[in-house]
Amino acid sequence: MVSMIVPRPIAWVSTVSTTGVVNLAPFSFFNGVTARPPILMFVPVTKADGTPKDTLRNIEATGEFVVNLVSAAQGEVMNATAAALPPDESEMERFLIKSTASERVAPPRVAGAPIAMECKLEQITQIGDPPGVSNVVFGRILCAHFDDAVINEAGRIDPLKLDLIGRMGGDDYCTTRDQFTISR
Repeated sequence: MVSMIVPRPIAWVSTVSTTGVVNLAPFSFFNGVTARPPILMFVPVTKADGTPKDTLRNIEATGEFVVNLVSAAQGEVMNATAAALPPDESEMERFLIKSTASERVAPPRVAGAPIAMECKLEQITQIGDPPGVSNVVFGRILCAHFDDAVINEAGRIDPLKLDLIGRMGGDDYCTTRDQFTISR
């Protein structure tokens, strides 16, 4: 599936543990689900030994997270945050990723992310059997932050200016810059 359903947008999810450690991890099973209310989803799969990833554990404990969208310029560092670090080590600190405070949730946003959405946990649905259980995390978007540079003259988000990357499968990615129009 990871090579069939492409491109997939990337949710670069920041959370904070109950001990204050900031976690940052990418997830490519991610998308918007509804506009009213504004809900998104992403899927952290349980580790091979059956334990939850730090992101899931933090969300279950705090009910808060931030989804940062990933620009092409951030691709290399986003990939680095997929490393399996111990729960008491922050990816933001390890990979020198600058952050900025959120307004409505405790987890920080990635500084320089073209868009960041502060979310409150709506629900987690588990699908599959252990040890690789898929945990579909649904989050209500409380507020969103946009880099002014991605807004066009009409006051709307311009996908070309976003220059986001998407996952294609394996080590392959694409950007949102290759675009065409089909009229309805």
